[in-house]
Amino acid sequence: MDREEESENSLHTIAIILLCCGAVKMLHLLGVITVEKADDDLEMTMVCHRPEGLDQLEAQTNFSKRELQVLYRGFKNFQECPSGVVNEDTFKQIYSQFFPHGASTYAHYLFNAFDTGHTGSIKFEDFVTALSILLRGSVTEKLQWTFNLYDINRDGYINKEEMTDIVRAIYDMMGKYTYPVLKTDAPKQHVDAFFQKMDKNKDGVVTLDEFLLSCQEDENIMRSLQLFENVI
Repeated sequence: MDREEESENSLHTIAIILLCCGAVKMLHLLGVITVEKADDDLEMTMVCHRPEGLDQLEAQTNFSKRELQVLYRGFKNFQECPSGVVNEDTFKQIYSQFFPHGASTYAHYLFNAFDTGHTGSIKFEDFVTALSILLRGSVTEKLQWTFNLYDINRDGYINKEEMTDIVRAIYDMMGKYTYPVLKTDAPKQHVDAFFQKMDKNKDGVVTLDEFLLSCQEDENIMRSLQLFENVI
C-alpha cells in the first residue's frame, strides 16, 4: 500500500469512527449510557410529537423496550422545552459540545443523514433508527448509512464534489489535530485517492455497490465498524 492510499484509508476510517463515536458521545452527553434503571412505561409528554409505540419501534430496531425507554428519556433532554423533535441548530449545538472545533459543517451533513424524511427536524424515530444501524446494524447496513451520508444530493452516487465537501468538513473538525502540517491541496489528494480506490469502473462516480465492495476489502474500515457495538 503506497502513502497516498494509506492516507486515504486513514481519513475514511476516521470518518466512520466519527459517525459511531459521535453517536456514543451523544448518548453519554444525554446520560443514556450511565442510566441503569428505567420506568416501566415510556413517558408520552411531548407537545408536538409523540413517538411510535414501543412494540413497533422494538420491531424496527435492534433495541429492547427498556433500552428504548432510556433512549427516549435522553432524547427529551435535547431541548430545554422538549417538543419531540430536534431542529438543525439544536443538533449543531449539541454536536459542538464534544467536537468544538469546526463541527458545524460536518454536523449539517450528519443531521441530513438522520433526517431521512427531509422535514428539517429529527424525530425520536429517526434518531433511534439511525442509532440502531450505527451501533448494532450489520456491516452492510452501516456502510449503506455511511454511503447515504456521503451522497449529499441523494442521487445514488458519490461524486467528487460531494466527497470534497465531506473531506473538507472532516478537516475543519479534525484536520489540524490529525494532520498538524496540512497542505492546501490535501483534501483534493484524499478525494483523488478515494476515487482511485472506490471508482472501480472509472466513470467518475462511486455507486453503492462499489462503495460496499471497497470498504469490505479494507481491514481498518471493518474494524472501525465494530468498535461501538456494545456501548448500551
